[in-house]
Amino acid sequence: MGLFSFFKKKKKKETEEVDNIQEEIRQETAEVTQGTAEASRETGEVSRTAEEQQPEKTTEQVQQSESEGSHAVGEKPQPDDAVRRAEEEKNRVEEERKRAEEQKRQAEEERRLAEEERRQAEEERKGLEKSLKKTKEGVFGRLARAIVGKSKVDDEVLDKLEEALILSDVGPNTTIQIIERIEKRVAADKYMNTSELNRILKEEVASMLAENKGSDSGYFEAPENGDPYVIMVVGVNGVGKTTTIGKLANMFKKQGYKVMLGAADTFRAAAIDQLKIWSDRAGVDIVAQSMGSDPASVAYDTVSSAKANHADVVIIDTAGRLHNKVNLMNELTKIKKVMQKIVPSAPQEILLVIDASTGQNAIEQTKQFTEATDVNALAVTKLDGTAKGGVVLGISNEFNIPVKYIGVGEKIDDLQIFDKEQFVDSLFDF
Repeated sequence: MGLFSFFKKKKKKETEEVDNIQEEIRQETAEVTQGTAEASRETGEVSRTAEEQQPEKTTEQVQQSESEGSHAVGEKPQPDDAVRRAEEEKNRVEEERKRAEEQKRQAEEERRLAEEERRQAEEERKGLEKSLKKTKEGVFGRLARAIVGKSKVDDEVLDKLEEALILSDVGPNTTIQIIERIEKRVAADKYMNTSELNRILKEEVASMLAENKGSDSGYFEAPENGDPYVIMVVGVNGVGKTTTIGKLANMFKKQGYKVMLGAADTFRAAAIDQLKIWSDRAGVDIVAQSMGSDPASVAYDTVSSAKANHADVVIIDTAGRLHNKVNLMNELTKIKKVMQKIVPSAPQEILLVIDASTGQNAIEQTKQFTEATDVNALAVTKLDGTAKGGVVLGISNEFNIPVKYIGVGEKIDDLQIFDKEQFVDSLFDF
């Protein structure tokens, strides 16, 4: 065998050995790859099992993770005190808004009440002017005729003025005082034009009324000890006494008071029935007995019931008799004494009702009743139907008793609190 054949066989043998070695390598590589794949499958199964067994993260954990993630990128959480201050500021702004709305509501309510008071005052003024129309025409119609052609206020003009005032039932004593006041003004000014007479007359009448003692206000405060405020109403039959009581009850109820009436005029059956009708109209309670009962007993029961039921105002009607002043005084005194067993200060007010249309007779009635009992307030009725409204000036001035109420019509609201200034303005307004 030559060298060529020897090397050829050797080369072939070496090639076969290399191929065998490569095949073994390939087999080993395949075995390793298969083992790796199986290991990967086992790892995946283990991972899935672990995930299935692991509980889900809570919302709080998620928020914590997010917060930690934010920290990781450099974002700082908001401090607790900053959050608190922001919440406090929000609450403060809300409170201020609520206060502003409440103030607006209160202002609107006050405006509404003020408008209602203004409207009511305007209605009362118009009602008063209407009720005084006849008196105004009587006084100033005569006065206008008296000064026709006159350029100054002289004795003749003053005589005509005096006549006009007396015919309007101002009364002789009050008329003399008014004339004397005007004479002083004329003497001081030396010369006074007749066109100024109305203004001077108005000023002097207003000044005279202002000097009258007491208040002309119909408002009052109930006693602090819880006792009711007791009003005993007196006056002759026919002056509008029962009607005035009903209107008073309505007025006081509108002011927010709890009112109770006592029908102590037991000598006239119609008086009890009429007062019951007015109590129904006003929507207030009434205490009444049969005709002929003791008036003092009715008054006692009324005040006793009023105190037990926490009434604020008690209005006691009394018999309208003036035929015998001694009997009248005794009866009124008895009524007062029995009421004082319940309320020691009763009656706090004795209200005399007089009819303006009776003129000078109203002044005489006032004189008789003030001598029989302690009258401390007056109510003048029927001003709307008479030209004798000047009697208000005369009574107020002569007896120095405050006129508290004036009747200007038939309706339940046609009773006004007497306002001196408004009365003078309405009487002298042209």
